[in-house]
Amino acid sequence: MGRPDLDRSPDRGPSRRQLLTAAGGLAVAGSFGFAALGQGADALASGADTRVRYWNLFSGGDGYNMIAMLDAFRKENPGIEVKDSTLQWGSPFYTKLAMAAAGNRAPDLGVMHLGRVTGFSPGRLLDPWDVGLLRKYGVREEDFNPELWKRAVIDGKLYALPLDIHVQLCFYRRDVLAKTGLLDADGRLIPVTSTDEWFDALKEAKKATKKGLQTLGLHTNDQNVMWWFFVAFYEQLGGTYFNAANTEVTFDTGKATQVLEFLRQHVTDGYSIAGAADAEQFINGAPFTWEGNWSVPVFSGPKLDYGATPLPPVFGKQATHAESHSFVLPHQADRGGATNEAAHRLAAYVVQHAQLWAGGGHIPAHTPTLSSPKYRKLNPQSEYVTAMDHQATEPKVWFAGSTGILAQRVGPMVVSSTMGSAKPEAVARRMKGALTTLLAMKNPMDGRTAAEGGAVA
Repeated sequence: MGRPDLDRSPDRGPSRRQLLTAAGGLAVAGSFGFAALGQGADALASGADTRVRYWNLFSGGDGYNMIAMLDAFRKENPGIEVKDSTLQWGSPFYTKLAMAAAGNRAPDLGVMHLGRVTGFSPGRLLDPWDVGLLRKYGVREEDFNPELWKRAVIDGKLYALPLDIHVQLCFYRRDVLAKTGLLDADGRLIPVTSTDEWFDALKEAKKATKKGLQTLGLHTNDQNVMWWFFVAFYEQLGGTYFNAANTEVTFDTGKATQVLEFLRQHVTDGYSIAGAADAEQFINGAPFTWEGNWSVPVFSGPKLDYGATPLPPVFGKQATHAESHSFVLPHQADRGGATNEAAHRLAAYVVQHAQLWAGGGHIPAHTPTLSSPKYRKLNPQSEYVTAMDHQATEPKVWFAGSTGILAQRVGPMVVSSTMGSAKPEAVARRMKGALTTLLAMKNPMDGRTAAEGGAVA
C-alpha cells in the first residue's frame, strides 16, 4: 500500500506531491522552479491569427535542427505563430509538464519520450490525438512502423505521435580496423552472431588499438546507458518483464544473469576502462564505442572514417535498445478549435519533414522519409536504419521510460554488476525484486494499481 500522502480517490486530480514524485522519477521538488508555468500569452505576431505554444526538451544540435524545422513551418504557415520554449532535459521537464497539465496551464503541444507516455495518466494529463485531423495534414498510421505506432496507443486512443526512434549503436573506426580482417570489402563491420565471435573481434581489434586507449567504450558507470544495454541484450534472449496484463512478474533471472555476465566480461577482459571518456577516446583512435545515435554529429565533426551498426546480435536475435521522441497534447480543459487544429498541423508537418532531424542521427518515424533517396544517402544513418525493425524497448508500464523510476531503480544494479561490486546472479535476483515492488505500486498520477488499470493496448 502506498504512503497516505500519495494516495487519492479516482475522481480527484493528482496532487502536487504526486506529480513531482511520478513525473520526475525520484526527483526533489524544490530544485525545479515553477515560475515559468502558466504565464499569460503575448500578443499575436503580426499577420498571425492563431498561436501554438510548444514545449520541448531539445538542446545542442537537436535544438538547432528543431528550430530550423519550426522556422520552415512558420514560413509556409504565416497565419500560425509558434511560440516554442526549450526546457531542461529529464526530470525537470516532465515535472513542469505534469504540473502545467494538472493546473490547466499546459502548452498546446509538447514532446515526450514514448516510454513515459503510459505513466503520464493519458486522459488526465494528456489528451488523445484526433487521427482524422492528422490524416487531413498527411499523417497516417500506415506510414509508421506498426510496433512503434502500437506503443503510442493506450486504451484504443493515440496519445503520442512518434517523431523518431533513437537507438544505441556500435560505432567503429574503419581506419583503425583496416588491417584487422574485421571489415568486409565495402569497409563495413563483419557481422557477429555470438558472444564468442564478439570477444574474438575485440581481441583482434585490441591489437590495432593505440596504447592507453580502450578497445570498446561502454559507459560502464552510467546507470541509464547500462540499463539500455541490458534491455537490448535481454530482448535478444527473448526475455520478458511482465505478463500481457501487467499483473505478474515474468522476469527471467537466468537470462538476466547471462546478459550481466556478458557486460561484465568487457571489463574483466580489459576491453573497457571504467570511467573513461568514451566519445573522446573514440575520436582519439579507440576502435569501438557503444553510443546513442545522437553521437553522429559529434563523430562527423572531426571527419572520422567511421561506421555505425545496431548493437551486435550476440545472443542470436537482432535487438537494439530504442526510445522515441514523440509529440503529445498536454491536457487542456478547453482543448479544441483553431489552436488545437494548428497544433495537429505543426506536429504533422515536423514528422513529415524530418530529413533535417535525421542529420542529427535520429531515425525518422515517418517511413516515407526513411525510404526517400535523400535519407538513403546519409552516412552512417543508412547503415543502421534497420534498427527500426528490431526495437528493444522497456516494458509498457507507468514507471518505465527515459529517466523514469524503473531506470533509477535497476540501472545502478546493472552498473554494480558491470563494475564488479556485485555478482551477476545476485544482481539478477535484486532486479526481479525491484520489478515486483514497482508493479505493486500505484501510479501517483492516476491512482490506479497495475491490476486495476495496468493493461494497455
